[in-house]
Amino acid sequence: MVSGELDHTSDNGTQDRTVGNDPYAFTMEVAASLKTTISKVLLGSDHAVLAAILAMLSGSNLLIEDIPGVGKTLLAKAMALSVQATHSRVQGHPDLLPSDITGVSVYMPDKSQWQIRTGPLFANIVLFDELNRTPPRTQAALLEAMAERHVTIDGQTLPLPSPHLVVATQNPLSELGTFPLVESQLDRFGICTTIGYPDEATEIDVSQLRGGERALESIVAVCDTYGWQFARDAVASVTVSDKVAEMVVRLIRKTRSHKSVVLGASPRASLNLTRVAQAYAVVAGRTYVTPDDVKAVAHGVLHHRILADGMSGMDVVTECLATLEMPRP
Repeated sequence: MVSGELDHTSDNGTQDRTVGNDPYAFTMEVAASLKTTISKVLLGSDHAVLAAILAMLSGSNLLIEDIPGVGKTLLAKAMALSVQATHSRVQGHPDLLPSDITGVSVYMPDKSQWQIRTGPLFANIVLFDELNRTPPRTQAALLEAMAERHVTIDGQTLPLPSPHLVVATQNPLSELGTFPLVESQLDRFGICTTIGYPDEATEIDVSQLRGGERALESIVAVCDTYGWQFARDAVASVTVSDKVAEMVVRLIRKTRSHKSVVLGASPRASLNLTRVAQAYAVVAGRTYVTPDDVKAVAHGVLHHRILADGMSGMDVVTECLATLEMPRP
């Protein structure tokens, strides 16, 4: 556990946790410990580990676009175990129904009443594997949960556990049996990343059973869900100057006016970019956001939200950053 935590008993007699007086120091220590812990499981993918940490600290849902077998499930499990979070896994397939994800009302004859049986969305970290193998109707069941952190079942609105994070994987669209995610779905993912193939040395380590499932068994939690939420709250209070905020908005607006763009980034993207930049600043050991923080996370936050003619979202973000005027100190 992170050393800043102290056990205490709450007023209702249940065991709870609190943290030290400096929320930023605590959060920086959590970030560093998460990097060490998760990197022992997912070897050789520092960029994916960083994306996972930024998602956890900023409260952003994470989309991983990659082929099968590169460690996507391992990453989600490591994230959950690192913060003592409940986790669930949903396997995408064409016959998956919305109620298979959210839950369903079941009639209980012995009680002569209907009872809601919640689905796998009711966990702190939900891994939705191969999301784009599910039909659009089922994909849409995630929209309310990802944006509003609650689910409606038979007219009843139920809050999801807090903190809540969806980690979804998507196969390359060239594969058979896939349904492209619609723009409203993509816009709810705060960060999009890949894992990729490991280099030769890392693949040898994996073949020798270093990292992976064996490392999962020995994970020592960095904090609990109370500490995780505390860290997220601290990240949300990291200072963002007016000049940096203006830079974020100008960058978002540039994606909309780019000559090749059919659909640019939304106002939600502005919020996500700000929050992820705050998390990046904390990971870097600062309590304020710099223009370089925004630039460092811009591709991961924006590229999947942009629809362009003849260009990738990555290239659009690169061009927009190249012509963006940086705020003066």
